[in-house]
Amino acid sequence: MPAPQPDAAPLGAVIRLAKFNIGDVVRHRIYPFRGIIFDVDPVFANTEEWWQAIPEEVRPSKDQPFYHLLAENQDTEYVAYVSEQNLVPDRSGEALRHARIAEMFERDAEGGYRMRGDAAN
Repeated sequence: MPAPQPDAAPLGAVIRLAKFNIGDVVRHRIYPFRGIIFDVDPVFANTEEWWQAIPEEVRPSKDQPFYHLLAENQDTEYVAYVSEQNLVPDRSGEALRHARIAEMFERDAEGGYRMRGDAAN
């Protein structure tokens, strides 16, 4: 019998396909920030302390994709970690201003973003 893969999901776990892709521009469904996705975790992969700090009434389930965003709001730019259930596509067409976007992405002919070849891991 073949050995299990080291990164295989636990027996009985359901891994869902991510709804969003790297380079997608998204908005938070509740809070006033938006950003560009630069990495995706198939399930929660942050610390238990981080997860417990979220108020229980809005705490997302861990068994869904979580996205790393170069995020921005009206006042600042930062990196955010957000559950899929809390993201919606941003179809505003407004340019993002996050200073790190140019390090990782370039604009495509349609005005979207694609990861730079030297930024991919």
